[in-house]
Amino acid sequence: MIRRIIFYGDYFLDFYSQQNEATQTKIEFVLELIRTIERVPIKFFKYLEGTDGLYEIRVRSGNKNIRIICFLDEGNLVILINSFVKKSMKIPKKEIDLAERLKKEYFNKKFKGESS
Repeated sequence: MIRRIIFYGDYFLDFYSQQNEATQTKIEFVLELIRTIERVPIKFFKYLEGTDGLYEIRVRSGNKNIRIICFLDEGNLVILINSFVKKSMKIPKKEIDLAERLKKEYFNKKFKGESS
């Protein structure tokens, strides 16, 4: 299985560029798993309960728990939106709110024929 991964907005890329080389390598490893494995283990990719189709990509690097929020489009297209270092058991509401707003914005632009 091959999935395509794209970035919507600069949230993920801004976060990624601020990480050290080891963390960037770990993020790239997990993204490659998501691209190529049909059934990605929940350790790396999990549906966010209580949301409208949001998922979290889970990356552990050193003592950091990184979360990359994403959603799916057209089956094999994964859209990365926002990212953060998780500091508590629950994903902060502001991160979910941002992700839901970006997802809505993405589909509004898509249906209007605009590019991201």
